[in-house]
Parts: sequence; structure tokens; C-alpha cells
Amino acid sequence: MSEHDAKVASLVARLNEPSTSEAGSSRTPATEIDDDDIFAELEAEIENDSSAAFREHGMEQLKREMEQLQKMKSVGHGQYREVTDEKEVVQLSANEPRCVIHFFHHKFKRCEIMDKHLQRLAPKYFGTLFIRVFVENVPWLVERLGVKVLPCVMTFINGTSKDRFIGFEDLGNSDEFETATLEWKLINSGVVQKDESFGPSVTYGTKTAVRQHIRSRDTEDNDSDFDLDE
Repeated sequence: MSEHDAKVASLVARLNEPSTSEAGSSRTPATEIDDDDIFAELEAEIENDSSAAFREHGMEQLKREMEQLQKMKSVGHGQYREVTDEKEVVQLSANEPRCVIHFFHHKFKRCEIMDKHLQRLAPKYFGTLFIRVFVENVPWLVERLGVKVLPCVMTFINGTSKDRFIGFEDLGNSDEFETATLEWKLINSGVVQKDESFGPSVTYGTKTAVRQHIRSRDTEDNDSDFDLDE
């Protein structure tokens, strides 16, 4: 990456810095800074830069980066959202470079706990799509992937399943596990990417699922029973 590219990348990265308070809660809508305002600020920085070459090429590159960011945001990057349409879940898992899917049920307390941790991680890793899926909305997909115990978190890289975390067995088997523990699991899975300066690589012995692609529906929907991991 050239010096100019690195400078633009640094400016664009400011659009996606997780904005949290000291208590760790997300920024409220009332204090949210509009993307247009940030773009105007970055545009001014480019125009006032001492390098003529950077001023000439920086704005065009910044606009391309902004278009890509807006496209990713429209899909749901930077947030943790529920997807109710089974076809959309299949498309997202197949088309997104990196995707984390939480298969959950409303009646399971541990699914709520998992939601809490994923909610914290989604804004931090903008390049990865985080979604939650109610198992009763996706019966074919649940059967196709063999989801039987909840919560079940699956990671997908370039359309291929990489790892799955069943219940809390890989997270200390405790309801009190730290978000950082799940974070390291996802980093080691490769589904989230962190700068090398973040810290050394740590391996927790994650169980690796059989790698598979989610293909088009080719079987009839079937009801599935789920077990709560305790």
C-alpha cells in the first residue's frame, strides 16, 4: 500500500470506529455523527493536505471507499441484526466474505447471553457481518447444517462454514464468560480480523466443524427439536 493509499485508508477508517461510552454502551442516535458530516471533514483534510499528488488522487479514492462502506452498511455491517427470511440468510452466508450467524430461540436464556456478546462485537468488526436467526424461521437451513443444540454460532468465510460454537462448551461452559473469550474464538476462526498490534495469537482449541457450503433448497422442510446447552 502506498503512502497516499495508507493515508486515505486511515481517514476512511474513522467512519467505522466503534463509538462507545466509558461504560461500554453504544452511542445514542442523538449523538450519532452523520456520515456526510464525517465525509465533509475528511474532504477538507484532503484539500488542505500539503501534497499535490494526494489532493489530486485522494478525493477520488475517498469517494470509492465511501461507496463501498455505504454498500456494506446497507447489508448490515457494523450492527447485529435479525434476519427472518431463510433465502436471505443463505444468500448472505454465501456472498459475504466473512459472516457470523447465531441460531437462537427466544425461550433459551443462553441465547440471550450470546446475543449480548455478539451485540458488542458487531460494531467493532465492521468487515464481518453479524446476524441472528430464529431457528423456527429457517427449518430447512437448520436441518441442512445439523443445528440441534442452542445457542449455536456458525462462522462462514467466502461461503464456506469454518467453525461452530455449540452452547458454551468452548467458552468455559459458564454463563459468566467474557466477551473477550468469544472474541478470541472468532479471531482464531479467521472470521474477524484484527491488526497485529492488537495482541498475540491465542488458540483455545476450538472445535472445527466439517466445512460445507449452503446450497439451494433441495429437500422438504422438516421440524427440528432443539436442546438447551446447560
